[in-house]
Parts: sequence; structure tokens; C-alpha cells
Amino acid sequence: MKIKQWLGAGLLFAASALQVAQAASEVLVSTDWLERNLGQDKLRIIEVSVNPGQYERGHIPGAVNFEWHRDLVDPVRRDIAAQEDFQKLLRNAGISSDTTVILYGDTNNWFAAWGAWVFDVYGVSNVKLLDGGRAKWEAEGRPLSSRQIAHQPGDITLAGRNEALRARFQDVVTVAEGSTQTKLVDIRSPDEFNGRIFAPPGVQELAVRAGHIPGAVNVPWGEAVAADGTFKSADELRKVYAAVGIDGSQPVITYCRIGERSSHTWFALSKILGYEVRNYDGSWTEYGNAVGVPVVNVAGTVWGGK
Repeated sequence: MKIKQWLGAGLLFAASALQVAQAASEVLVSTDWLERNLGQDKLRIIEVSVNPGQYERGHIPGAVNFEWHRDLVDPVRRDIAAQEDFQKLLRNAGISSDTTVILYGDTNNWFAAWGAWVFDVYGVSNVKLLDGGRAKWEAEGRPLSSRQIAHQPGDITLAGRNEALRARFQDVVTVAEGSTQTKLVDIRSPDEFNGRIFAPPGVQELAVRAGHIPGAVNVPWGEAVAADGTFKSADELRKVYAAVGIDGSQPVITYCRIGERSSHTWFALSKILGYEVRNYDGSWTEYGNAVGVPVVNVAGTVWGGK
């Protein structure tokens, strides 16, 4: 009987491992896979980099350039791209309903993950991240091209926004005030979280107050990746977040400074682990400037306008 139980447990474990591997393959592709599949008719590659000139100096062959600050956001309101504008952008990139989209970018895939979140908000299916992003592709000496390709227009039709994937200011205030059991994950550096600095080194600060939202736990985005920038395995990710009480049993909201680093953690928790997660793209630039909300500032810093 014990042998049967052991075998049964082993089979369950193997099945679970297989499901995890399948889940990861549904949302991530390796650099090796992408190079072998360049030129596939129903594959579209999108670069979402934030540093100027990255795409122009060389990109993955066949990739189309989406500029985060122009294409994925509303040019007038502080908001993500409007449905009509985003649909036009995707069609111009040759994306149809049966297209597989691969997103990648610089700066640790942060803005590519933001792109994946926007795609998800609009219900676009079969969207994957290039694991390790641009840095891994280049480090491995894989091909780059300066040629810009104009694809035949696609015919994708977008549904309305899925607001269940997005947290708003009032949503995080209710967490801060203890009115909901939702978990907050602050993915900034410990120095930002504890209020020692207002923004990452070299970045102009955009908030009057430093610190974090009450009730948040701090898991810097880098805890989710290996040394080469690829995501850790699902089992490793579960352990990382379970250590601070994030185990998928309660809804989660991720936030950072402007919403891009938190998109990376949103991807890990939502797409790889399957947890119920919303991204708070208002993040600390909204909350840290709000009047009348509670703030935890361990370091006790005071804004100096510098």
C-alpha cells in the first residue's frame, strides 16, 4: 500500500511538473526557439525598449518597434493606449487574431512586460515574452538587423478593456487602510521601499513623499530572475513569494514607481504562477504624491525638492 501511495504521489508530482513546464511554454519563449522560428508567417516580433536608438542600431530580424512612451500610452491622458489607437497599432504591425506575438526589450524586459500587460488588458491571446529579453539575445551573439519591415496589415479586433487586470488608486488605499485582504507587492529596491531614496539612482524623482504603501511586502523585481535575466522556474518563484505570504490564496496588486517594473512581477505571478494579480500602473508616482493617504517611511526622509 505504501508503495502504491508513493507511486501515486510521484505520478502527481510528475504531472504537476509537466503542467508547470507547459504553462511556462505558453507565455515564454527561449532565444533558441525564437531564432529557429524567425520568418514564420503567423509570428510577429515586437521590440519594446525604452533607451533611445536601441531598435535602430539593430533588432531581432523581422521585429517591429513599439515605443513605450508613445505607442502604449495615451498621448493626452495619463492612461494606457486607447482601444482604437492600440488596435490600429497592432493591425499596422501585421497582427491578426491567429497571430503569435513575441515581445522583448531592453532594461530587463520591464517595458516589454508592460506591453504584455497592455495586450492582456485588451484580451489579445497568444502573447509571449522572450525569456531574457534583448540582453540575452545579444549576449549569445544572435543575429540583429537594421532593416525595418513593413508587414501586411492585420485584421485583429480588440475587445474592451479588462479592468480586472488593473488596480486604481482607491484600490490600494483600501489595502493601506486594512479594508480588504488583497496583498500588495512593492517590487522596488529596499532603499526605495524603506524611504531612503525617492527613486532609483540616476532617475529624477517624481514623488513628494518617500516610503511605501502600508501593508505592502517588498520583493524586488530581480528576485524573480536568474543571473542571465530569464525567469526562475515556477517552483523557485513560488518559494520566493511564499516567503512573504504571497501564495495565490488571496488577490495580489503589484506596484513600483511608474508601473513598468511591477509589470515584470505581474507577469511572473499572473502568467507563470497563475495567481490573481492586478498591476497598479499609477504606482508610487501617484500614491507618493497623494494628499491624505497613509505612508510608511522607515528612513524618515523629507522631500528636499532636489
